[in-house]
Amino acid sequence: MSRIGKSPVAIPEGVTVEINDNVITVKGKQGELTQQFDAVSVKVEEGNVIVERPSDAKDHRAKHGLYRALISNMIEGVSKGWTKELELVGVGYRASNQGQKLDLAVGFSHNIVLDIAPEVKVETVSEKGKNPIVKLTSHDKQLVGQVAAKIRSFRKPEPYKGKGIKFVGEQIRRKAGKTA
Repeated sequence: MSRIGKSPVAIPEGVTVEINDNVITVKGKQGELTQQFDAVSVKVEEGNVIVERPSDAKDHRAKHGLYRALISNMIEGVSKGWTKELELVGVGYRASNQGQKLDLAVGFSHNIVLDIAPEVKVETVSEKGKNPIVKLTSHDKQLVGQVAAKIRSFRKPEPYKGKGIKFVGEQIRRKAGKTA
């Protein structure tokens, strides 16, 4: 039995879970998310979502924990929301936003202007003496992670000086460089 798959997902107050055919819909104060599923059965009992698999086939075992984790992330997203923070490390690296447009100056000859999806709220924090921080917030964990990875891909942290766009709290493996 999958350790993750067999544990039930508690439904907090203010969140509704509906199951129609092979589609689960979760609604909460942050928004609404839907997810298709197959190879497992999902049911709501006594304020919990329970995911069960029909057999011990490899495909069923693989999807058992997957769908339980996806449903758990959906429920947490519509009740609390998800946040990712990116830090711009480097001299002259700046970030600003006007609405859903994120403007990054990360050492190229031109600024990078990125249109962020309307479901994701973007916020930039620039304090004197500290690295600029880009905060991404949404109810959809997959979307927040995808947008954060896209922003990070413009200038990944390099191992010698540590310059680039990194997640807050991320440890960068440093290299020594040349010795004379």
